[in-house]
Amino acid sequence: MDLTNAKSFLKGLKTAQLDENADCCKDSGLNLLCFVFSDVVRGLQLVSLQEKAGCLPNSSLALEAIKRQDIVVQAGCVAVTRRTSMDNRSVQRRRTGGVRHLLLAAAFLTCNSQLLLVDANSWWSLGLTPIQRPEMYIIGAQPLCSQLSGLSQGQRKLCQLYQDHMTYIGDGAKTGIKECQYQFRQRRWNCSTVDNTSVFGRVMQIGSRETAFTYAISAAGVVNAISRACREGELSTCGCSRTARPRDLPRDWLWGGCGDNVYYGKRFAQEFVDAREREKNYPRGSREHARTLMNLHNNEAGRQAVYNLADVACKCHGVSGSCSLKTCWLQLADFRRVGEFLKEKYDSAAAMRIGRKGKLDLLDKRFNSPTPEDLVYIDLSPDYCHRNETTGSLGTQGRFCNKTSEGMDGCELMCCGRGYDQFRIYKHERCHCKFHWCCYVKCKRCSTLVDQFVCK
Repeated sequence: MDLTNAKSFLKGLKTAQLDENADCCKDSGLNLLCFVFSDVVRGLQLVSLQEKAGCLPNSSLALEAIKRQDIVVQAGCVAVTRRTSMDNRSVQRRRTGGVRHLLLAAAFLTCNSQLLLVDANSWWSLGLTPIQRPEMYIIGAQPLCSQLSGLSQGQRKLCQLYQDHMTYIGDGAKTGIKECQYQFRQRRWNCSTVDNTSVFGRVMQIGSRETAFTYAISAAGVVNAISRACREGELSTCGCSRTARPRDLPRDWLWGGCGDNVYYGKRFAQEFVDAREREKNYPRGSREHARTLMNLHNNEAGRQAVYNLADVACKCHGVSGSCSLKTCWLQLADFRRVGEFLKEKYDSAAAMRIGRKGKLDLLDKRFNSPTPEDLVYIDLSPDYCHRNETTGSLGTQGRFCNKTSEGMDGCELMCCGRGYDQFRIYKHERCHCKFHWCCYVKCKRCSTLVDQFVCK
């Protein structure tokens, strides 16, 4: 049962009729249960019951029934027992039974939609919401980690131990999101952010190529941000890189300076990003277990990309640029290179399935097994042509396309054969710039008429 059906079911409860024969519930608009789900990472909890029009004269009866284990919250899912609560007060049996049936139905609904709700929040949300630095909190203020949403239990513990790292984890997530949007800007799915909680929405519930890339690029962003923060002296537990001198470096060149600490960044990113996946305890060989293995593999692929693309950078020293002496250090590659590398891995991603031994196996044995640097997926991608609430696809209606292109950004493929609308706009830009002594540049403002094409 998906989240859309879950919402429809709860909405139906609000307009349903409890019992036409019951004395207190003869109208369909009377009191029904209102479930408020908070902090889905910690688990679903039944917070309150609302009463309307006297259907439940004393709502404490229902709450008291819950305390007596009519409904027990276990491991984030509502488990229902067959035990009934007895009360000495003069309450009709039909009334209690009607309420209990609703509780049972909602509990069943909750258990079936648990996976979707738990995965609704993600640490990616740190990239969309500004994080205050720990030193900005004064005595008596609410702790930093309790302010951050989307963290799993293990990630929250790491947050408490490494509070100064959280700002840079947010920076890494933001870098990953922006790079994802750049790499897919001309695709049907363009890595759009839906909200500040789930970030990419329900499309991430599909184990597709796009999901694989998203996990990889976000993990890479964290490695990039943490490694650079170490070099800049922003973190208390790391400093400059201690990577050994490369063997192929000329002897007269000095190996020093302050390099990016890629080793620490990769190790910390592994602990933090993988914490959510390692906390899941699904049956071995199940589909959920396969998705967990997929996420862990792609997280590692993203970290490996940053680690392997880091290269030696050198600076010359000497009189008048003679470069009589060189100092070299380890430096991160530009993150655009990381994005392009992972985009190539996206195009050649391997289709996998869960094997008998509880491990991911190739779907087609004719291909080579994926390496730790390759991306893997377990579900086929939707076409993303039309808006679909179930898959989370936003569709391509209203997207700009290139009429002359035969690639994915072309109007034929981008618009999925629906056609396109054409209109003209004026594009303003600076032109005929001249330098005037001393010292400024003066430009004219030119306007050109440009054709634009938008998918129907």
